[in-house]
Amino acid sequence: MKYVWSNDLATGNEAIDIQHKKLVNAINDLLKACSVGSGRSHLETVIKFLENYIIEHFTDEEKLQLKYKYPDYQNHKKLHEDFKAVVVELAKQLNENGPSVGLISEVNKRICSWLTNHIKSEDKKVADHILSMGA
Repeated sequence: MKYVWSNDLATGNEAIDIQHKKLVNAINDLLKACSVGSGRSHLETVIKFLENYIIEHFTDEEKLQLKYKYPDYQNHKKLHEDFKAVVVELAKQLNENGPSVGLISEVNKRICSWLTNHIKSEDKKVADHILSMGA
């Protein structure tokens, strides 16, 4: 199932939305690779993307939250830490067992769940708060 960027994923913060779009594209690239039978060979690329993404994106997003004194910062940061642990676990599985159909399924399930749930709910709250502060 291809993910399509839509208004329900948009936070209204251009920098954050650009980074979220990169995540959507990375997931779609993996899904496309799977559809032509090359998902396992593309898995390492996606995991490396995720490892870099969580560093860049979470740092940028947390800086914004601190700058605008987001009241639920600690909880949001904890959600980020939990997701980082997921990515670390996926990378560990890849390194220990190599690419597999099962791991592709796990990446799709865990990352897509994050994409739809976290962005639509938690990141929207952050964006709404920043907008309420006049930014």
